[in-house]
Amino acid sequence: MSGALDPVIHAPNRLQMCCMLAAVDTIDFATVREALDVSESVLSKHVKTLEEAGYVRVKKAASEGRQRTWLSLSSEGRKALKGHLAALKAMMAGVPEA
Repeated sequence: MSGALDPVIHAPNRLQMCCMLAAVDTIDFATVREALDVSESVLSKHVKTLEEAGYVRVKKAASEGRQRTWLSLSSEGRKALKGHLAALKAMMAGVPEA
């Protein structure tokens, strides 16, 4: 297997979030929450885990008269996601087609 699974990214909601963030420069917290269909507190915990690992950047800014939270994947996060996905692909390569 080329590379190892990243336990920080591997949790399903965090993996989905990282994949969403990889496709954009920034995305607002509410959009991610709705896409993952989780509560604010659940998403906050996942964001904190990714932020502490250095994978996600969090920025708070006023928009339309409200304070909004914006998320982005750091270059370290992009590298970690790429490695994690490569490890998943390597694992899947050994699985016969159904």
